Amino acid sequence: MKNENKVLACVDQSRYAVHVAHCAAWAAHRMDAPLEFLHVIDSHPERGPGDDHSGAIGVDAQESLLAQLSAEDEARAKSAREQGRLFLNQLRERALAAGAARVDVRQRHGALEDTVVEQAQGVRLLVLGRRGAGAEVARRELGHHVEHLVRALNRPILTVTEDFKAPQRVMIAFDGGTVTRRGVEMVAGSPLFRGLPILLLMSGKQSRDAPKSLDWARDTLKAAGFEVTVSLVPGDAETVIATAVKEQSIDMLIMGAFGHSPLRGLLFGSKTTDLLRSSRIPTLLLR
Repeated sequence: MKNENKVLACVDQSRYAVHVAHCAAWAAHRMDAPLEFLHVIDSHPERGPGDDHSGAIGVDAQESLLAQLSAEDEARAKSAREQGRLFLNQLRERALAAGAARVDVRQRHGALEDTVVEQAQGVRLLVLGRRGAGAEVARRELGHHVEHLVRALNRPILTVTEDFKAPQRVMIAFDGGTVTRRGVEMVAGSPLFRGLPILLLMSGKQSRDAPKSLDWARDTLKAAGFEVTVSLVPGDAETVIATAVKEQSIDMLIMGAFGHSPLRGLLFGSKTTDLLRSSRIPTLLLR
């Protein structure tokens, strides 16, 4: 597969992978783009409790133990590769059945963030589960990779929740800034949302330029053939957006992500994180 304008879907062996596959297949079909599934095997998985290898042992016993551990590591790695291969092939079949025309799979050892950054050239859209294998119990928690990947990549990232369905109504959380203006231009120029009605919502603290910015965004989308509804609602952005999603039956949200530094987010919290935790719909994050 040519590494050009592809949809890259990051998957792990959790039940959320099926939803990521369906969403990625939908996006690839809409964009007429090749789809690739990426599965990263952690090179340093945590090991469960096993035999007690502590204490002083002789040289021969030490060499025997090292050989045993090496054989166990090799067997574990081989098993992980085979499980990953079967897992990826199943997702590939699902994506083809869902309408994706060109589907490839790739498996790598290493850290997810580093691997995705290495594979980012030619990626038009990254699709990522909002939760993964580590979040099966903590239902409101985000997968710990989400924010790291969004901050590391200069690519649109579509984060997926459970039970993906093709969206019928899309909302852009527009703040008039550079990132969301680029997002409007991206939506206008992409086939991903073509033919879907769009709600253009501005909330939060209002500026004098807000109406002018909204007019620009509306006109840009209308010129591209979109049916656009504009809404300017003062108030807390998270509350306003969440209310609009529910009242307007929005299926997909487009918004800027993590506008402040990671340190600021750690100290004061993040609107992006709060919205992702509370939202039940797929969200396209822009950086």
